[in-house]
Amino acid sequence: MTSEELPSDHEIIPSLADDLPVGLWVARAPHGEFVYANRMFAEIMGQPGRDDVQVGGYSEPYGICTRDGKPYPESRLPFVRALEERRVVVVDDLMIVRPDRSRVDVRAFARPVANAAGAITHVVIAFIDITREVAAERARVDSEQRLHRAQRLEAIGTLAGGIAHDFNNLIFGIKLIANDLAAHEADEERRASLQLIDDITERSAMLTRSLLGFARRGKHRAMPVALDDTIQAMRELLARTLVGVAVEFELAAEGRGTVIGDQSQLEQVVMNLVVNARDAVHDTSGGRVLVRTYSAEGQVVLEVADNGPGIPHELRERVFEPYFTTKLQGAERGTGLGLATVFGIVESHGGAIEIASGLDGRGTTMRVQLPAHDRASAAVPAPRSRATPAGDGGVVLVVDDDAIVRRAVTVALSNLGYTPIEAGGGNEAIAIYRARQPEVRAVVLDMVMPAMSGRATYAALRELDPGVCVLLMSGHAMNEDAQGLIDLGVRGFLSKPFSLEALARALAGVLTPAAP
Repeated sequence: MTSEELPSDHEIIPSLADDLPVGLWVARAPHGEFVYANRMFAEIMGQPGRDDVQVGGYSEPYGICTRDGKPYPESRLPFVRALEERRVVVVDDLMIVRPDRSRVDVRAFARPVANAAGAITHVVIAFIDITREVAAERARVDSEQRLHRAQRLEAIGTLAGGIAHDFNNLIFGIKLIANDLAAHEADEERRASLQLIDDITERSAMLTRSLLGFARRGKHRAMPVALDDTIQAMRELLARTLVGVAVEFELAAEGRGTVIGDQSQLEQVVMNLVVNARDAVHDTSGGRVLVRTYSAEGQVVLEVADNGPGIPHELRERVFEPYFTTKLQGAERGTGLGLATVFGIVESHGGAIEIASGLDGRGTTMRVQLPAHDRASAAVPAPRSRATPAGDGGVVLVVDDDAIVRRAVTVALSNLGYTPIEAGGGNEAIAIYRARQPEVRAVVLDMVMPAMSGRATYAALRELDPGVCVLLMSGHAMNEDAQGLIDLGVRGFLSKPFSLEALARALAGVLTPAAP
């Protein structure tokens, strides 16, 4: 081959450059007139090199943005920095929004080219697609943030659950004593004051139940629940809740979105999220709330979206904490327990909740994911029913490590005509029952006690007497542990705080022989 037949330099270089796995772009200095771009540059940018733009006007024509989608500052672009710093610069926070609106993350290496006199004549920039690398890093950061949030909320939940349990015991004592005084009070004003005390304890109990929900210590007996059907049944109530707000429903989960859980608590999740969305759009013209369900990868997804102002990113990690609220004034002032309760219920059902952008390019979407139940037609267990005749006296053993609770229950039982005996723990209860078994008609047993738990105490009592009559009580709501004891033979359950009437009915039910 003669020299005349060899390809020239200006033919070889573009041919080789087009095969490179990086995008190359060359422009003259200092104004940035376009000189050359290879094929990979056009693939990355979604368009070829442009000769109609120069320095100071690159971002918009080429769709060069920051990672959050805003136009990249012209003064910080690789071309400008390479000229100013007179060295190779690396910029790895670029995102290209292509003409078709697809996006690609890139890293740019900008190198200034100088002539013999040291004057910069050109800038060569190599663009590398790092979309996968950025996605992996985002996933890692998101995972770490979720773990950090879970650990923080777990610690808060442990503290909140312990406080709520102990507070429940105190409320319980006040409630039973107030009930006892009211039963023997003839003065109407005093009776009214005692009723007010009872009402206050009920409101206090609502707060502790919310905290226990956040702490995931209040999951009721699990059964198949069709989420779509549940929301359909709530439509009228939700519509009344959203007066003045356009509410839309898109319920399309497979199998009606059947999950295993507690229907009343799942209703609470829906209601709390809807109320939260309503408050977000309360002052928004054209406020909208969308309640949506669908199925995805073995999950039933519930979304409640709004077009309100949205939740600032810096607050998203805190909105599920108890008593954290952004609604600090006015009629819609929040307690800070709504989303905390939602978080606890969702977690206790084996699900997860996340925050995403909302409707119309603004607002918030609360996205709840729950494991789908693959046996939607499974039968729902029928609730047990018991007669509740009036108690006719007899000895009742009260087992609770809290002296205030123990004393309050003892006084209440005395007023109901029973003869109570107190035991401060499991070992003491077993000793008393062994000594007085023939005369003890029933045992009122606390679920959570140190040293010897309610479960261990019940097992020991059954060894002494397989037919022992036990009424279980707990500062927590019904959960798997309590349900397990009921399945083993415990005849009743009361969640503290309970009223004198509730104690009377439950104990009468325990003492009623089971139907054959």
